[in-house]
Amino acid sequence: MEGHLDKMRVLEGNPIDYYLRLDNEEIHLNPLIGKNIKIEFLGKIHCKNCHEETKKPFSGGYCYPCSIKLAVCDICILKPELCHYHKGTCREPKWGEEHCMIDHYIYLANTSGLKVGITRYTQLPTRWIDQGAISALPILKVKSRYQSGLFEKIFSKILDDKTNWREMLKSTIKPLNLVKRRDLYLRQLSTELDSLEKEIGVNEVTFLENEKQHDFNYPVLSFPEKITAVNLLNENKIEGVLMGIKGQYLIFEKKVINIRNHTSFLVSVNSEE
Repeated sequence: MEGHLDKMRVLEGNPIDYYLRLDNEEIHLNPLIGKNIKIEFLGKIHCKNCHEETKKPFSGGYCYPCSIKLAVCDICILKPELCHYHKGTCREPKWGEEHCMIDHYIYLANTSGLKVGITRYTQLPTRWIDQGAISALPILKVKSRYQSGLFEKIFSKILDDKTNWREMLKSTIKPLNLVKRRDLYLRQLSTELDSLEKEIGVNEVTFLENEKQHDFNYPVLSFPEKITAVNLLNENKIEGVLMGIKGQYLIFEKKVINIRNHTSFLVSVNSEE
């Protein structure tokens, strides 16, 4: 099968169900674990927006011209506290209204260890699964991405806000009681959190005191002892026994590949029957 790669579709289950997307077709990957598969780069990358060919992708699968004009590629997507919608300078105001001016969650996740993160309400639990979290807990809900970024910045003073992918792809992640951690951090940061809540408006912020921890199980036979990531711009294929899937990574016996990082790559995929 041939097509352009996109972020794998996931379905929550025990274990997580994964589907490799190639344009309008999908391959259910879970039945292929333990079997030999080959993903080969066919030498072309097409922008996921304008579909023009590009030598390398920018901002997750776009050509350079699209990356500097689309709102989804703006710096505030990575740093939401820099949102400039209120200044009237959003690249695409309608897109901003649909994706940023909606309810967002601030959460704790155990990925490569404990981290804080944010996501819009439509992306749960997908966001946690894409990060390879073994557990996650929403702790606050606000009315916009900008507000969530302000709260995340407070938590990031004492917590990581990024996942170490190499650590995430190990079998040594220790389980954590995220409810206890939430209560600890809310007490520890209470002064700053209360101040920001008053600044934003109490009707804009909901503390999620009754949420339960979400736990995730990934379809992995074994994790690699030494983690080597494949970049299809340097190696035109990855082939071998598929040992598992976690986050957006396919795990082979000796190598791994981040599918999301190869969005818009034209590839062929072959597997054992």
